[in-house]
Amino acid sequence: MAEMDTSSGGGHKKGPGVKKSKKLSTRVDLTPMVDLGFLLITFFVFTTTMSKPTAMVMNEPKDDPANQMKVKNSGAMTILLGKADQVYYYYGELLPETISEQFKSSNFKEIRDLIATKKKATPIGDLMYIIKADKDATFKNAIDILDEMSISAVPPGHYAEVDITDTETMLIQKTEEANGIK
Repeated sequence: MAEMDTSSGGGHKKGPGVKKSKKLSTRVDLTPMVDLGFLLITFFVFTTTMSKPTAMVMNEPKDDPANQMKVKNSGAMTILLGKADQVYYYYGELLPETISEQFKSSNFKEIRDLIATKKKATPIGDLMYIIKADKDATFKNAIDILDEMSISAVPPGHYAEVDITDTETMLIQKTEEANGIK
């Protein structure tokens, strides 16, 4: 039990023969206040609403080859995810004679600006981002690129995650070897 002593140290005599009065100590019991504090904490914990996780709306491509969506080369941007948080990209279709000019390297700091620039320069009906992850890319990188699409306000249906081709995998490996990324 908690208590508080409020007695004063000494008394003053007023004269000879005056009897000194006894000062009694006042006791304040703090136990009910501690109980009330825990009751309030319990009340607020139980009545608080927890934030609910929200899922991102994502349109996935259909596996029907006859019903595939056609994308214009001028409106397509392919984003490739590599290891060590590296991002590679190219516009349109990757052509063998212009691979060195088309295939470019970036990182997550710069990719948002590239996404926004492509979005501004392309009519919304022609715009399409194709996201492909290498086998060495992390799940975090895949989520980060989807977050970049959401931050850049790219409407659903204008980006899709598809399988990477052997040529793109080879280009990523050669670029990472040349840059010393392990």
